[in-house]
Amino acid sequence: MASGLDNAIVIGADTIVVVGGEILGKPSDTDDARRMLRIISGRTHQVYTGLCVIEIRNGTTIEKSGIESTDVTVRRLTDSMIERYLTTGEPMDKAGAYAIQGKGAVLIERIKGCYFNVVGLPIYLLSLLLEELGMEVFDCH
Repeated sequence: MASGLDNAIVIGADTIVVVGGEILGKPSDTDDARRMLRIISGRTHQVYTGLCVIEIRNGTTIEKSGIESTDVTVRRLTDSMIERYLTTGEPMDKAGAYAIQGKGAVLIERIKGCYFNVVGLPIYLLSLLLEELGMEVFDCH
């Protein structure tokens, strides 16, 4: 994506959920989402987001990257709660089969760490990487 650009900033991020050593990406179908929700029910898991910022200035490329981790505890979910949440369609394109920023917020008992990381873009880490590139985040338009 960044190739062929002379002056640009490219930001890429990807998020996964890890519970008990198992990586939970986006569910492949409703049954997979149901399985994931049952796995995270009543447990604490980790959300990891890898973030990369590429600055291209006059054809020269500078890359900065980092990773953010947040602990998320999900309340104990009944089968009925899982089925009702699945009917919203929200779990289908989210790592771990839930969206903390949507209806899935009611599934979350607590978090330790960066909320925005769980959403999928750790803003604080992004600001640090931009600062490393010499950008003042309050001056961005």
